[in-house]
Order: sequence, then structure tokens, then C-alpha cells
Amino acid sequence: MALAIREDGMPGGRNKSIGPVQISEEEIERIMSGQEFEGEANISWSNNGDSDNSSPGNGVSESNQPSPFSTPSSRSVELNGFTALRDQYIGTPVSAHHQYLPHLLSCPAHTALLPPQPRSLDPQSHGLLISQLVSAEDLEPLSTPMLIEDGYKVTQAELFALLCRLADELLFRQIAWIKKLPFFCELSIKDYTCLLSSTWQELFLLSSLTVYSKQIFGDLADVTSKYSPSDDELHRFSEEGMEVMERLIYLYRKFNQLKVSNEEYACMKAINFLNQDIRGLTNASQLEQLNKRYWYVCQDFMEFKYPHQPNRFPDLMMCLPEIRYIAGKMVNVPLEQLPLLFKAVLHSCKASMSKE
Repeated sequence: MALAIREDGMPGGRNKSIGPVQISEEEIERIMSGQEFEGEANISWSNNGDSDNSSPGNGVSESNQPSPFSTPSSRSVELNGFTALRDQYIGTPVSAHHQYLPHLLSCPAHTALLPPQPRSLDPQSHGLLISQLVSAEDLEPLSTPMLIEDGYKVTQAELFALLCRLADELLFRQIAWIKKLPFFCELSIKDYTCLLSSTWQELFLLSSLTVYSKQIFGDLADVTSKYSPSDDELHRFSEEGMEVMERLIYLYRKFNQLKVSNEEYACMKAINFLNQDIRGLTNASQLEQLNKRYWYVCQDFMEFKYPHQPNRFPDLMMCLPEIRYIAGKMVNVPLEQLPLLFKAVLHSCKASMSKE
């Protein structure tokens, strides 16, 4: 059920509670066509996962091959302090790793990478395409206030309102990004609407783990540290929430290790966004061609820039299906558990970052 929109006094600035509500395709299309929302009452974002378009199942392979992140030999999740945090709060040890479902993207981010094709673009052309993608990005720090007074105790409602406000800002940044894409005129507004409706959760995660990670895992982590969940919240924390938490912590460590550049981030974002397997598209073949264009451009760029890291490109591409799977799982985590989920993830990741 949707919460009423209101203004709350929050340390460091005024925050609005906007959800949980849905962002409809009609609302996206209205923005994409140049019309802006009239009043904050229409601002919304989907987080209940009821819609087919909100599910990462669109474009998910039904292959029985597991993700490389899922295999015991390649995935060793270190919870970096969360074990102690969860024991302190819940009193029970972290459960054994979940058996992950196969969830590789059907195209193109899967273990069998796209076959080589003749390169028709010279390095200068590749650089131009990538610079155009980077130029479309808003890389300025997030404007949502995330400062908090010393000694202030954050409530669950205040933290949830802050998370909603962050989602609000990230959503509008993604809409502005679409309008600046170098291939914007090559697809219809209807297809952009469909793509954004299906991938906004994934775009949020990717940007939070890369270009906005300093604020998310720094400033936001400081805010969540001032929030103390109740015993009831702790005992009601679901197994699905635990799975999301483990995978997010692992993915954070992966990105932190790779130190993704703005160019790589822009390419990954475009490749993930241009998913021709999403239902409801009117021009899937054009999407496939655009996807392949930036796939090969990104591959060439990484091979040229990182000649001593031959596995860098597949490593980054294999993060995309993981992001898609996590985003799909997050919409199924009960809303009241999101503040605790963010607190646990950010606590563990910040502890890991401090240690390093």
C-alpha cells in the first residue's frame, strides 16, 4: 500500500517519503517526450516486483549452467564483519551459502562470450563512441543530503524516507541519461519506456557500486550506522534478504577490486540497458545491433587499455547478470526490511574498505 507523501525533518536536509509506489510506463513516457511531472505527488518508483517488466526474469537464461559467482571454487564470500553484526543483533550464525539459481543473461553477458567479429572501427572511432557514452552520464555527486548530526538516532521511517529520496534522484538521473545517449534517435520512446521500466533497478545498483560508491558506502553508511533495528525487525529478517546481502557484499568486493573506470561503467550500463529480450519491445533487432556495437567497443577498449589483464572484460561482463539477479531479488524483500538490509550491507562493506 502506498504511503502518503510528506516532508520529514531529517538531519542534513528535508527528506520526502515517496513510496512504496510504482513508476508506470505512462509516467516514464511523459517524461521522455518532454513533459515533466506536475508536483511531487506523481513521482514514483516501482519496488514491489508485481509487474513483469520489473522482473529480471526478462532476458534471463534458463540454462542449467551456474553463474561463475555461484560455484564453490570461484566464490568465497567474506562477510567482513556482518557475522558479528548479525550475531549481535539476531543471535544466530549466518546460514550456509544459498544455492544460487542459474541467472545468466541470454545475450550477451554469459560465459560463452560473443564470438569474435571483424573490427570495422579504428581505435579513434572506439574512443569517440565511449566518450559520447561518458558525456551522457551525470557523474556529479548525488545531491540528496546524507549528513547527520553526531549523536542523532535515525528511525526506521527516516532511513526508509532517505532511501526513497535517493531512488527518486537516481531515477531522474537515468531518465536524463537516456535523452543524452548518442543513439537516442535510433529507438522509439515506447522502447525506451519499456527498457527503463525493466532495468531501472539494475541501473541503480550498477551506479551505486561504481560512480556513486564513495557516497553510498561512505556517507549513507554513516547514516545507517545511526539506525538501530528493533528486536522484531531483526527476527523477521528473511532468508531472501540474507541472500541479497551476501551477494551484494561479494559484488561490492568484486567492483572494489577491479576499480571500474568511468568509461567501463558507461559501457556496462549501455550494454545492460540494451537488452533485446525484454518483453514488449517494438524493435528488438535494432536493440541487438546497438548492444553488439557497444559490446565490441567495450571489449576493444579494455584489451587496449589493460593488455596485462586479459580476463578484465569477461570479469566485468559477468557482473551484469549478477546485478540483474540481485535487483530482481531485492524487489521481493519486504519493504520494512530494506533499512536493515542496507545497514547490514553498508556496515560490512565499509568495514572491508577500512581494512583495505
